Amino acid sequence: MLTPLTARNGQKNQKSLLVFAIGSVLASAATPVLSMTFTEALTGGKVSLDVRYRYEFVDQDNPLDQAHASTVRTRLGYRTGDFKGFEVFAEAEDVSAVGNENYNSTINGITDHSVVADPTETEVNQIYVRYKGFSDTSLTYGRQRFALDNHRFIGTVGWRQNEQTFDAFVGTNESLPDTKITAGYLYNANRVFSDASPNGNFPMQSPIFNAQYHGLAAGTLTTYGYLFDFTNADVNSTQNFGLRFAGGTDVSEDARVLYTLEYAIQKDYADNPQSFEAAYWLAEVGLAVYGLTFKVGMETLESDDGRSFQTPLATLHAMNGWADQFLVTPDDGLQDLYVSAGASAKGVKWLAVYHDYSSDINSLSYGSELGLLAVYPINKHYTVGAKFASYAADGRGVDTDKAWLWGEVKF
Repeated sequence: MLTPLTARNGQKNQKSLLVFAIGSVLASAATPVLSMTFTEALTGGKVSLDVRYRYEFVDQDNPLDQAHASTVRTRLGYRTGDFKGFEVFAEAEDVSAVGNENYNSTINGITDHSVVADPTETEVNQIYVRYKGFSDTSLTYGRQRFALDNHRFIGTVGWRQNEQTFDAFVGTNESLPDTKITAGYLYNANRVFSDASPNGNFPMQSPIFNAQYHGLAAGTLTTYGYLFDFTNADVNSTQNFGLRFAGGTDVSEDARVLYTLEYAIQKDYADNPQSFEAAYWLAEVGLAVYGLTFKVGMETLESDDGRSFQTPLATLHAMNGWADQFLVTPDDGLQDLYVSAGASAKGVKWLAVYHDYSSDINSLSYGSELGLLAVYPINKHYTVGAKFASYAADGRGVDTDKAWLWGEVKF
């Protein structure tokens, strides 16, 4: 799974630049801090527990039977204490069905039902060693939960019961004023389908770099570069470079204007057999006033003559509608025009989102979607929630309704 760093012909200069940036981050050195003894660190750690029950319902306008997925996800972890700047964290994860598996988990063979990608498996979710002995620096090696920005390029897919984690070496540094630099090398994505699936792992050789500057009053400026070289899926290998600005400005004591702008360019990389160049655009503006939040935005994933902008490592459930109709960008690209309204009343967080989908080229209509969400965090340990999504097809896919009820306990 973890393999030596290699470079591909024709890509050496770009990869070398990112590797140099990674080395610069990891080279920040200072005197290691004093810590407890090895025995104290080993035995004086902290246990973590996260249990989530969820019922998911899927109804599609096709011959498939409705899906009824009742599952419990349990994560049990242990983090050691600090020993000379080092700590180790290990976490096991189990997903079990409550009652019969009346859904297609993608590996249970129940193909006459709609898909709910929550396989019932037990595996190692995380296991890594972290070093914090350098000033303002953290170095992490191993299987880890890892995401950047809004999860559009690299995410945890935390909505699924078996989340996505990465086998990677990642460093963060905050030595520069108001700046956080993240750099690393990803070797494998442990995907939501579990190790039991032939699609459960996504091996790669991928340097990544992300720098955030928080020193502007109006918001955070982020620049990034991700070189995704997938070992067994050359067609997904891409180079991605982008710029993101997100923040808000108070316009009165009770009102705040919100905004996000992002642009990225994606090209073929490594052994990708296709030659293309496609752009990504995000423009969003909103208003937070008297406990209400309203947003309107447009997200565009361009198509270059049929080869569209793709982000296979993203938390895609959070991107273009909860009905999951656009986990792969259509060949003609995607334009997602959306509006949302959120509020908090008596401790319950409410959100409504409406999407209108169309193509980037060839003027195609895809459909629309309404999403509704209610979450009640009872306290820091207990949360319950409900969510609903209804996709109305208009040229792509079929009408799809999905609904969820869940409860979660964290310690």
